[in-house]
Amino acid sequence: MQAQRRFSKLQPTAPAAARWTGGFWSDRWNLCRDVMVPTMGRLMCESDRVRFVGNFEVACGLVEGRHRGPKWNDGDFYKWLEAAAGILGDSHDPELDRQLDALIELIGKTQDADGYIHTDVQIAQRAGQPIARFGNPMDFEMYNMGHLISAGIAHHRATGKQSLLGVAIKAADFLDREFADPNPEQARHGICPWHLVALTDLHRVTGQRRYLDLAVRLLNMRDLVARGDDDNQDRIPLRKQTTAHGHAVRATYLYTGAADIYSETGDQSLLTPLQTIWDDLTQRKLYITGGCGALFDGASPDGAIDQTQITRVHQAFGRNYQLPNSTAHNETCAAIGNMLWSWRMFLITGEPKYADLVEWTLYNSVLAGISLDGTAFFYTNTLRNLEPMPQELRWPRHRQRHMGCWCCPPNVLRVIARSGEFAYALGETGVYVGVYGSSTLDTELPGGRRVRLSQETDYPWDGRVRITIQSPGEFSIFLRIPEWASDATVRSNRQAPVPAQRGNFHEIRENWQAGDMIELNLPMPPRFIQANPYVEELTGQVAIARGPIVYCLETADLPAGTRIHEISINASAGLTPSAAPSLPGITQIAARGVRSDCGDW
Repeated sequence: MQAQRRFSKLQPTAPAAARWTGGFWSDRWNLCRDVMVPTMGRLMCESDRVRFVGNFEVACGLVEGRHRGPKWNDGDFYKWLEAAAGILGDSHDPELDRQLDALIELIGKTQDADGYIHTDVQIAQRAGQPIARFGNPMDFEMYNMGHLISAGIAHHRATGKQSLLGVAIKAADFLDREFADPNPEQARHGICPWHLVALTDLHRVTGQRRYLDLAVRLLNMRDLVARGDDDNQDRIPLRKQTTAHGHAVRATYLYTGAADIYSETGDQSLLTPLQTIWDDLTQRKLYITGGCGALFDGASPDGAIDQTQITRVHQAFGRNYQLPNSTAHNETCAAIGNMLWSWRMFLITGEPKYADLVEWTLYNSVLAGISLDGTAFFYTNTLRNLEPMPQELRWPRHRQRHMGCWCCPPNVLRVIARSGEFAYALGETGVYVGVYGSSTLDTELPGGRRVRLSQETDYPWDGRVRITIQSPGEFSIFLRIPEWASDATVRSNRQAPVPAQRGNFHEIRENWQAGDMIELNLPMPPRFIQANPYVEELTGQVAIARGPIVYCLETADLPAGTRIHEISINASAGLTPSAAPSLPGITQIAARGVRSDCGDW
């Protein structure tokens, strides 16, 4: 068992307690093991196009050179380490184990004696440049150390080794001393605050309360910022905020960290704004795919009566219902931040709406950020691509194998590598099924009861799920019935099916015997989804979904010479699902439409 989250209704499963055994998520996890992690590892170690390991070699004096790449490259390298540790914990690959040991040794050599580590500043200081630690909030020192701490925890949980965890603890101790009594200038260094998540988790792993206290201190110091801005969510203290605003990745990381802190402290002044902000985001600022952060650039608070408060924002939430499609920013990291925040809100409250969004975002936003072969990535995710585009955007409209800002690719990998941890959650009385997929679970409930079960399904293409109990005893199985799943039914041990209400957890409590079965049926008729009428750009448009998957209409699906914007759907004609001949195991949807020649403009 992991350390309990004291103020969460539910607890996560331990790493490797849940394992994918077949189907959709097993295929993705295996690709992560066989292709994603090794391919990105080679790039991290060998590429000079975007330098990662090379910066550590320069920083510790092994080679001569300068820092190359963005100042947050260290953190992105640590994210890859976290993904690799997630794979190692299940695969026990000796070659990967040796590779990580060598890289961890290099990181240890790079770290200063007092625990400070940030290759950009260290390389500059080694070259004699007058650059101070924490001299510039945009150096992302604390962000990088946060991801170092998370990587150290993941590696320790996967292997039991102390090597990278020791480096992480040393960095955390440095932060504890450096920010013992934060001043307003130091308060500006809380940008993209993954360190809140990492330090709270370090408290769980070590049992040391001071790391949780440090996380609380670093959260509270944000209130010291004079004339803050919405881009960094520090214009208004977090506890007084009611809306999602500013840089979407920084925002969702802040909310994720605050949720983690609540789960250990029970500070209601954090949970109340988190619930309000989540409702604001999901009801007014969320794309159909679960993506968020509509704007490449903007102003916030846009339209404010007090114009002196307005500042520039980028990669940010816009106004309510401002959700453009062809110019949507929708950074992959923002979708991941939103998903990780929603997962924590689900653990805290047990409410199914949060788990619904976790699943929806995983399928439709997180996985959209990576190619099917696992080697190319989106930084931004526009929802409509037309030829010609109305304007050129900073990021290309195709996935890239190399990009100047590398934060999203390893972020996707660490989610896929640890995706089994989203399959189930544990309550006092039983197991909650969060994400359906063929899998096994071997765990203990918070009270100590051993639970073993298996799940078989072709989800997300087929809504039939079979769960087989493998350990006897009395406990509950809570089946998530998604909001989209009308007419769902459940039956236990081949008894008559009973209806299950959508948007809820359906509880089945029995004194189980090994071999007992539960069968869930989630009908998946294709359906149209209409946007809120306040989203002006989507007037007269619909999306098509089936189960948890949002479908995409592409030129390849249309008769030759037909452009997407020439097509109108006949909603009254219905939608027809069928097997896709060229995509084994995939369900395609046919619809009747009308083509209108729009001419040239």
